[in-house]
Amino acid sequence: MPELTILMPCLNEAKTLASCIAEAKRFIDENGISAEILIADNGSTDGSPRIAEECGARVVTAEEKGYGSALICGINAAEGRYIIMGDCDMSYDFYNIGEFVRLLRMGYPLVMGNRFGGIEKGAMPFLHRYIGIPFLSWAGRMRFDAKVNDFHCGIRGVHRETAMSLGLSCKGMEFATEMIVKFALKGCKIAEIPVVLRKDGRGGKSHIRTFRDGMRHLIFIMTYKK
Repeated sequence: MPELTILMPCLNEAKTLASCIAEAKRFIDENGISAEILIADNGSTDGSPRIAEECGARVVTAEEKGYGSALICGINAAEGRYIIMGDCDMSYDFYNIGEFVRLLRMGYPLVMGNRFGGIEKGAMPFLHRYIGIPFLSWAGRMRFDAKVNDFHCGIRGVHRETAMSLGLSCKGMEFATEMIVKFALKGCKIAEIPVVLRKDGRGGKSHIRTFRDGMRHLIFIMTYKK
């Protein structure tokens, strides 16, 4: 059994997937870690699964659409004791995940990235950076006493066993909030570390729908029964 699974949810990421896998492989090779790279494909039509397999990654298919669906599928299929999950659009550097591994080994069941540690020019829209993410993160902290400053960071690490025990079920983008809330309510220690958010390497339209996804996060925060 590998110590680590590097999990990437994927929907039509042909332009960037190989580069993300290459970064992850370089980290694994240079650090001598027993690890697998797992792609949770969510219905790609651009050949992403074939690219992933050619690059040496394992591919599983999430039959139900949605960001949360892809990650739940990947968590269930992962073989590693620890899982580091991150978007495969080049937003995050999979070579620089050593601090995630170190903190997971120290016993933190959830290690969150915080993009406000460094955001490249053009990597985050103004509305997200100064209004949406700060407000939703504040609301989550207040309601659930979850000491996390960036609820929606796309790179995070978990102990697989603990994540499996939480009954994670949100299918859409609000999965990012659900995960933090359920770890916090379980009384788990949560670490948060600065990460650099790079500009989306695909150069196309983001999968995020600002108002729709923002409302899904807010509704979850306001209506979830503790």
